Amino acid sequence: MELQSIKQRFKIIGNSPALNNALDIAVRVASTNLSVLITGESGVGKEVFSQIIHTLSSRKHENFIAVNCGAIPEGTIDSELFGHEKGAFTGAHDKRKGYFETVNNGTIFLDEIGEMPIGTQARLLRLLESGEFIKVGSSNVQKTDVRIIAATNVDLPKLVQIGKFREDLYYRLNTVPIHVPALRERKDDIVLLFRKFASDFAEQYRTPLIQLDDDAKLSLTKYRFPGNVRELKNIAEQVSVLSKDRIIKKEDILRFLPDNELNTLPMLSNGQEASSFSDREILYKMIFDIKNDLNELKKFVWNATNGNVQSSEIDFSDVAIPKISERKNDASHSSNFLHVPDKESADDNPTIIINETPAYEVNTEEQSLSLMDMEKDLIIKALEKHKNKRKDAAFDLGISERTLYRKIKEYNLEK
Repeated sequence: MELQSIKQRFKIIGNSPALNNALDIAVRVASTNLSVLITGESGVGKEVFSQIIHTLSSRKHENFIAVNCGAIPEGTIDSELFGHEKGAFTGAHDKRKGYFETVNNGTIFLDEIGEMPIGTQARLLRLLESGEFIKVGSSNVQKTDVRIIAATNVDLPKLVQIGKFREDLYYRLNTVPIHVPALRERKDDIVLLFRKFASDFAEQYRTPLIQLDDDAKLSLTKYRFPGNVRELKNIAEQVSVLSKDRIIKKEDILRFLPDNELNTLPMLSNGQEASSFSDREILYKMIFDIKNDLNELKKFVWNATNGNVQSSEIDFSDVAIPKISERKNDASHSSNFLHVPDKESADDNPTIIINETPAYEVNTEEQSLSLMDMEKDLIIKALEKHKNKRKDAAFDLGISERTLYRKIKEYNLEK
């Protein structure tokens, strides 16, 4: 079957070589029963490829079901996929069929396979290898004939390296890999897709069709589209509904493009993460200065009382608060000296001069202002707090799970 007819049938817009190659693989593998792993960023249309494979296969008259593994709680995913017996767990009031039993002889699409728990991965591996599974709470082995198509937007080999994904399952799923290119990798298709979406929305909302001038087209193709086709469709809908003019100019389209892409950490032009943390750096420095000032106050109190009186018992009402001299950059300078007021002020307010090493041990270790070290320490603390559950740690740190994986590899924190 020609690719053009496939595109028309499944409403696929674009002529980029990478897209055509992915479609060609999907068409050729459809007639087999091989497992397929579809990779690509979120929003590129991975589910459409699973539907193409099922529709062109011998199972096209059987059931097809798409399951988002990341949307099912870890405690219930085994029951959802494989079913359970009555009384298998709290709340299991009735016997239930799982997806693999319901879709027997059909196709099941497991989206976000990288989110599947390790225990469920072992069950899935057995089903792939032998076609057998056991319901939760049962001891009876059941057979099923289901074709599995999996998809992910994360790097599964990296998950394998950190122990989040089974290596044997990865190779079993990756029998036939299909990579769906990101929208920024097929820039020539962006304007075609926008025109199609704009036409659909003009018909839906019964409004005149919008058109882009040349500068607007150029601005649109320069945008990176982190949300891919899904984001482009949203932008086309916004422009169709909110624009007063039907001829869209550069300044008009720029109003609908985000100024900053939705990345938790700054990005360099080549896609690498940058370290422009000016505000954060100032905050860290303020904290360290406060800590150092507290150490100075401790030394003052200790020497003022010769170490015999608790700081809470000292009356500072008739003692002027000395001004701490500016710190020297010389690392060998181990103690700070207090400024001595002039004679007139000294008569009114007696001031104690500190010029000797305090009798107690003061933590004078120089605090590191390296942002990379701070970031590494925060990641280590978050992983320890959540017992190496990277999904929870990433949420706690306020970054994406993919960014956390990249940082773990960058700082060599893999265990």
